[in-house]
Parts: sequence; structure tokens; C-alpha cells
Amino acid sequence: MSNARFRKAALALPGVIEGTHHGHADFRVGKRVFATLGYPDEKWGMVKLTPDQQAVLIDAEPEMFRPVPGAWGRSGSTNVKLAKIDQVTLRSALEMAWRNVAPKSLLASLETQ
Repeated sequence: MSNARFRKAALALPGVIEGTHHGHADFRVGKRVFATLGYPDEKWGMVKLTPDQQAVLIDAEPEMFRPVPGAWGRSGSTNVKLAKIDQVTLRSALEMAWRNVAPKSLLASLETQ
């Protein structure tokens, strides 16, 4: 998985814009970050999950996912190893993270379609 494919998958979700966060590319819906690229280095991305979602993904795919070190990781922030993840698994993780922070109005509009 390349940075370009991660970026493309994140930007394909409704209402997403790209910005920067602490010197890394980030992906936001509304004003809330749900994913970043290049953290801790160019081999990794990050998705903002709940601790329960994080546990499920790490248990299922420990080669692809790990908690971000420290308090952020204990809160659900999860590193994604770009060299190991496939497109389907990445899209699933990004969508979970997107749903965790998307405005309720955007979520409601998707459910009525």
C-alpha cells in the first residue's frame, strides 16, 4: 500500500478534506481528524478508532495494526502498516474511523440514501 493509495481511500469518503496535523498529512470530516499519514514515519498511517475497534483489528490482523504508543494509543489511535495492509482492510478501517468522527447530519444523510 502506498501513501497515494491511503490518501485516495481516505479522500473517497464523504465530506473528507486533507489538511496537516503536527507536520503530517491528515484527513478530516467536519473539523475532526480521523486518519493521518506518515506517523511515526512514512511506513505508517493512523486511524482514530475506539479502543474496542482497535482491539478487534489488532487481534485479527497483528501484522497490519498496532496501537499508537502512549495515551493516544490507549484511546484507540491505531497505526496501520502500509506495506502489510490490503485495500479492502484499509477501506474498512478508514470507514470505521470516519464514522467515529463524522457529524451526525452527514451520517444521517448517508443512511437515508
